[in-house]
Amino acid sequence: MLHFSSRFWLAAALLLAGCAGTKPAAVATALPAAPAPAPAPTFPKGVGLDMADIDRAVNPCEDFFQFSGGNWLRGNPVPSYASSWGPRNLLGNRTQDLLRKILDDAAATRNAAPGSNAQKVGDFYAAAMDTVAIDRAGLAPLQPELARLAAVRDAAGLRAEIAHIQQLGPGVFFRFGVDVDEKNTTQYAVQLSQGGLTLPNRDFYFKTDARSEKVKAAYRTYMSQLFGLAGAAPAVAQRDAATVERLETRLAKASRTPVELRDPQANYNQLTVAAARQRYPALALPALLADLEVGKAKNLIVGQPAFFDELNAVLKTEPLADLKTYLRWHLLRASAPALPTPYAEAAFRYNQALTGAKQQAPRWKRMQAATDQVLGEAFGQLYVDQAFSPEAKARALEMVANIRVSMAEHISTNTWMSPATKAEALKKLAALRVKVGYPDVWKDYSALTITRESYLKNIFAAHRWESRREAAKLGQPIDRNEWGMTPPTINAYYNPPLNEIVFPAGYLQPPFFDPKADDAVNYGAIGGVMGHEMTHGFDDQGRQYDAAGNLRDWWTPADAAEFTKRAAVVARHYDAFSPLDSVHVNGQLTLGENLADFAGLTIVHGALEKQLQQRYGSNPRPRFDGFTPEQRFFLSWAQLRRQNIRPEALRQQIATDPHSPGQYRTIGPLMNMPDFQRAFGCPEGSKMTRPAADRAVIW
Repeated sequence: MLHFSSRFWLAAALLLAGCAGTKPAAVATALPAAPAPAPAPTFPKGVGLDMADIDRAVNPCEDFFQFSGGNWLRGNPVPSYASSWGPRNLLGNRTQDLLRKILDDAAATRNAAPGSNAQKVGDFYAAAMDTVAIDRAGLAPLQPELARLAAVRDAAGLRAEIAHIQQLGPGVFFRFGVDVDEKNTTQYAVQLSQGGLTLPNRDFYFKTDARSEKVKAAYRTYMSQLFGLAGAAPAVAQRDAATVERLETRLAKASRTPVELRDPQANYNQLTVAAARQRYPALALPALLADLEVGKAKNLIVGQPAFFDELNAVLKTEPLADLKTYLRWHLLRASAPALPTPYAEAAFRYNQALTGAKQQAPRWKRMQAATDQVLGEAFGQLYVDQAFSPEAKARALEMVANIRVSMAEHISTNTWMSPATKAEALKKLAALRVKVGYPDVWKDYSALTITRESYLKNIFAAHRWESRREAAKLGQPIDRNEWGMTPPTINAYYNPPLNEIVFPAGYLQPPFFDPKADDAVNYGAIGGVMGHEMTHGFDDQGRQYDAAGNLRDWWTPADAAEFTKRAAVVARHYDAFSPLDSVHVNGQLTLGENLADFAGLTIVHGALEKQLQQRYGSNPRPRFDGFTPEQRFFLSWAQLRRQNIRPEALRQQIATDPHSPGQYRTIGPLMNMPDFQRAFGCPEGSKMTRPAADRAVIW
């Protein structure tokens, strides 16, 4: 209204000034003096939001994604080496620059104490960056493994080889691990689940649209090229590629879809080793488990029993030579990034078909990521020392505490949940563990040997070490100090069996978290992430785990039915979103993440309101850059989810990723929030305002 008022008085002043110029001086002086134009309001500049990114030509009530960041989207196209681009990439670049310096310094130090973390980090990165030595070595570092595989002569030898390759990293035929038993979270269990595919998931093997056929053509070319580089004649390479595709298609046909894999109850099937041996005789389970160093296991959790029925048939009926060809392919595929340049280039060309990237990322970025994956906590300690202060950790923990209080209030005042279910929900919330920044107990790498001799040998050594470390957990107490992400990671997670939320130091950096920014910006940014992860414990999957992390139904039937009905509204909303012609978001695949966005943002907004009330009481709340705290909260949420993405990558994301595209993560929750409509004065009927009868309300 101030702007309209200013324009009115300015027009009146100009009109009067014009009249004055045409009248005699005596008449003019008799006119009342024109009121001076009202000065444009001035506001202090805020921290954390970039006003230049906002596209003020767009009505925020019509398209908040474009309003909040349209100028940024136009000015930040996807770089040639990337498949998408957003604020997380910009923070990633800053983080990578710091990590690169740490790694360069470590690699340049040749006198680090043998066996120390500094020696291992420096030698690993130095070997990874030595492309001259890698190209000169050719296939030699992989030859012992290829020779070992070639020497397999019977089914028993094949089972031993499957276990051996599993320990080297490739998840051939299936996935194996030792993890928390989801129905008895006081112990670890051996777990087997479907796997063994090259394409992103089972659906890629059966789709026949033009995009999928292009990806499959790239997949076939990739296999033929790697077989050829390894010495096969062109006709033999093509035949071997066809063999792998045939076997993988059999496995894919027996695999569950991405949506089906979201059912934790269906994925929990406990069998005794004796029963599993009887059902899957071709796996020769006692010997296989012994080779995987978990021979003392009495029980197994089989994720997808029907998949293992088919795997049993594959191992029983397929020719030994074909099974060995499949294993050789996965050795080559897993090793390609550590082999000479032509192998890495072939891998990139296949990846191009999936993501649309125009060129490879610089080698140092790829090797930095590999070092983080293998030795993340070793050099993550150095990163934390430079990038994460105790003060930042304290403020982050304070925010999580405030959001937890808000969540408790929303549960307590919930109108559709019974007292019995509320009590269980509050118990689970109170038991939630919070990890911020970095582990209290760092991972011990003393048993891992790393040298500068060979990058690929280091990769294999690291995978064997990790496999043995994981196997050694069986029979031991649950390690609740362990982290599933490294300190520099720009991400966060909720772990249902441990009922914990984890926020690495890498995420707690500007623009996601800035100690200098006002509460509204931090609550909309990292606060939105905190609320998202916290409410994962109560999404369609997380709600199936109790306060102790056990997979147990603690809901009354009526409450469960009501939750399912409300969640279905969210799924329906997202099914309607279509970022590309004929391509729609999969509301079921993305349901858990969308529910966490919906509930999390609502909870965090409540926490912010409580914080603002404590800080300002009945006094006016300050505006920064002309926006109220409530508006800055929603702008912060939106600006950190802006994203440019290539069509190829967008199609793959929709097919494989449980997260919705950035624009729908931005607007999906807001369209259902009266708090957003009030903040920006959005009238009923605007695109950012869903009708009350169609509004999704969870908490």
